[in-house]
Amino acid sequence: MEYEEPKFFQVMGYVGEAEHDVVDMVSGNPDWEPPEALREGLKEYAEFEPDRFQYPPSDGTAELKAEIAQRRGVDPERVVITNGTGEANYLGMAAALERDLGDEVLLTDPVYPYYPGKTRMLGGEPTFVPANRDGSLDVAAYREAMSDDTALVVLNTPNNPTGAVYDHAKVEEIVRLCEEHDALAVVDEVYDHFDLSGTFESALTIDSDRRIVTSGFSKSLAITGFRVGYAIFPEWLAENAKARHMLVNVATTRPGQHAVLRGLEGADAAYYEAARELVRERVDTFTDALDAAGAEYTRPDGAFYVMARFDGYPGTMANVERLIDEAGVAGMPGEGFGEAYDDWLRFALVTPRVEEAADRLAEFFA
Repeated sequence: MEYEEPKFFQVMGYVGEAEHDVVDMVSGNPDWEPPEALREGLKEYAEFEPDRFQYPPSDGTAELKAEIAQRRGVDPERVVITNGTGEANYLGMAAALERDLGDEVLLTDPVYPYYPGKTRMLGGEPTFVPANRDGSLDVAAYREAMSDDTALVVLNTPNNPTGAVYDHAKVEEIVRLCEEHDALAVVDEVYDHFDLSGTFESALTIDSDRRIVTSGFSKSLAITGFRVGYAIFPEWLAENAKARHMLVNVATTRPGQHAVLRGLEGADAAYYEAARELVRERVDTFTDALDAAGAEYTRPDGAFYVMARFDGYPGTMANVERLIDEAGVAGMPGEGFGEAYDDWLRFALVTPRVEEAADRLAEFFA
């Protein structure tokens, strides 16, 4: 099987080769500070005895698992600490497809492109279910798409790229559809701390043994380079997931887990609210400029992305490169997220230069 390089890396490579100044709005790398307690945790770890520099338990340190379990209201034995939320999603998707009860995976369009990539890597076949125009779930479309060949539904809320926060009742309806068709639902909640609407509710409150919830700390603690995530499995799937994790990765970084634990203990409600308020301010700044440029756009209820459509300027890779060359702003092509928004561009609001980027776009499209 040949694997296609994700468009993220293609765009970042093009930005890296630019000989002029470019405002990078490609990837979701938070530019704000992690909790000070996390930094202190790393310093603390440097002084530990040599035995703490060896393999940790494969499914995660007992301390971090207990902290996550307490916060999420689950048994620690259902928690697997992973190499970022990406591996957590991989384990959940593999759990569905390895059951040999179908190979169809239903994905919401527009979609974070790593989901269809993982689907194909695991031998599944993606089917794209269009979201409503505001990014919300169209349950009727899922009901129509689902069949006995459906092994899995993957949902992401708050959503990348649309910024939609899915209505909890609709998420539950889709989980119930999975129960009816002997399928699994993987719900990726990595942006749960970036609910700007106050309406997000975790899928963990849905009582079902067909639901897997994934998350991590890359976004919430501003540490995308640490690669510490987790998956919460139904009891009957947990041991197989742990075995696959051990075979693929052995374990997740021990110093990273310790630092995350200290970060969680030290990050109070004010830390998370400050990050959300920063995102809200950037959304206002960016969308004001999009108004000035005459663009149509999505205003996120969660996460930190804005999708924009400029009349006569479809979201192709060629147009992204032109925007880098002529406007000095780098975003992602809408065609990289499926078909529903292939004439749009996506911008990540995780740069202190949001206002400058907005001004550049307004001038370019004036």
